[in-house]
Amino acid sequence: MKFVEWFPYYQDIRQQFGYSTEKDQEAAEVLSNMIKRKALDTRALQRKINGKSVMVIGAGPSLEKNIRNLKQRKYRNYIKLVANGAVQALIENKIRPDIVVTDLDGNLPFLRKAEKIGAIMVVHAHGDNIEMLKKVIPKLHRLIGTTQVMPTENVYNFGGFTDGDRSVFLAEEFGAKQIILLGMEFGPQVGRYSKDTVKDIELKQRKMQVGKKLLIMLAKRSRSQLFDASPRQVKGFKQYRLR
Repeated sequence: MKFVEWFPYYQDIRQQFGYSTEKDQEAAEVLSNMIKRKALDTRALQRKINGKSVMVIGAGPSLEKNIRNLKQRKYRNYIKLVANGAVQALIENKIRPDIVVTDLDGNLPFLRKAEKIGAIMVVHAHGDNIEMLKKVIPKLHRLIGTTQVMPTENVYNFGGFTDGDRSVFLAEEFGAKQIILLGMEFGPQVGRYSKDTVKDIELKQRKMQVGKKLLIMLAKRSRSQLFDASPRQVKGFKQYRLR
């Protein structure tokens, strides 16, 4: 998604949640400066995603019911693009994540372990996580940076707001053949793998509703085949059963 297309959505989000464009831009610059020597080229994402079936995995309640299904042989070649806290579920079940999208508010030991076993880390900068960037980025080795404002050197804007919907925007950007949502309910219930990091449930729910609306918008313009394994599908995504 081009920045000029995304920015009006960001402006609406900024107004809803009281974010500062200046602080978001500062965070992007901080991340850019920190990863100059260890930023991956986006061609790494292109090679992983383009033309592939991509499972976008969030930490919603249905993840726990379906996680073991991912071990089946037929899902072996699906790209596992994992949003933040859901990475813990995969690693605990001995499933290797291919790409992890995070703003670093998940379980940090599991995020670091994901990188250690070969996942491409896509780290998001925003005005509220500057201190976390300074703490964690030195411990990571190779990554791609993202922002929700103006892109800068080695920091990109592919669209999206929460870790979950940004994962879908990422899969779309790099030409996934299929995008299948798993554990992406966007509903009132918080999954077990998100609970430890959620301090304000009401705020989390508001963010989920924005993420859902963005995916409904994306579905209208997507080039990918879109599916949803959650109990209630996002509008524009077809039902998918993991079995």
